[in-house]
Amino acid sequence: MKRAALALILACMASAHAAETFTVKEIAPGNFVHRGHDDVATRENGGDIANIGFIVGTCCVAVIDTGGMLAEGRALRAAIRARTKLPICYVINTHMHPDHIFGNAAFKQDHPQFVGSFKLAQAEASRADNYMRALNRELGDEAKGSEIIGPTKTIDGTGTLDLGGRTLKLQTWKTAHTNNDLTIYDDKSGTLWLGDLLFVQSIPVIDGSVLGWLDDIPRIKQMNPRHAVPGHGPIDSSWPVALDAEARYLTQLASDVRAAIKQGKTMQQAVDSIVPEQGDTWLLVDQYHRRNVTAAYAELEWEQ
Repeated sequence: MKRAALALILACMASAHAAETFTVKEIAPGNFVHRGHDDVATRENGGDIANIGFIVGTCCVAVIDTGGMLAEGRALRAAIRARTKLPICYVINTHMHPDHIFGNAAFKQDHPQFVGSFKLAQAEASRADNYMRALNRELGDEAKGSEIIGPTKTIDGTGTLDLGGRTLKLQTWKTAHTNNDLTIYDDKSGTLWLGDLLFVQSIPVIDGSVLGWLDDIPRIKQMNPRHAVPGHGPIDSSWPVALDAEARYLTQLASDVRAAIKQGKTMQQAVDSIVPEQGDTWLLVDQYHRRNVTAAYAELEWEQ
């Protein structure tokens, strides 16, 4: 009983701390973004490492990703309620990664439609056990109540959501960061929410296809939004500059991996020998570059 009471107290303290430190910025009319930490998920940052936020129409609100655990989702909901009493109609997940979805449960009381790519549910289901184990390992008791809530509305290609006086255009993409990437474009403000198709300063992470990502980038550029929200990193940077930097890293990675394969190097030899050019300009290189080499090698090894 004492242990259960202590766990409850700790969970309440974590939730209160998240609410106190949680801030959002209106980057364009009706578009509010919370800037995550440039880090991996830890107990110190509460899994708050992704950029998440919401869009307000005249009839209702759409949430864009919900953070790395229930407490962060609750802090996001509190930030919404501090600005509007309009109903929360949609919770949109840009892809399946834990730092973007584990706050979903904070919005169950609003009975929204949970929206994602048509590939999202299968991707979440196939990794659910691993994600939950990692969440409990990294965040411990603070993660209590966090859960994966799959989509109730899916997008295959393109779709629209009406918030009242504001239409959101949703689009799925070729496998890139993941196989279930989804972007949201607010036509009224010209704001494009890119999820993890755009990393700023933090190194891009491949959990899908390096070649697909490189194919997607020119299509993103053609959309030419007035504002763009990255999945990670500063929200006030020039998106064309950031997208070009991302493309350079991915292009060099593919080139280096192809060269290693041509030289007959094993995957481990490639991982040990390939270092990113201007690696000191990226954050979290040590955590993710070797993983990116592994993913690219597996993809390109049998390339014709």
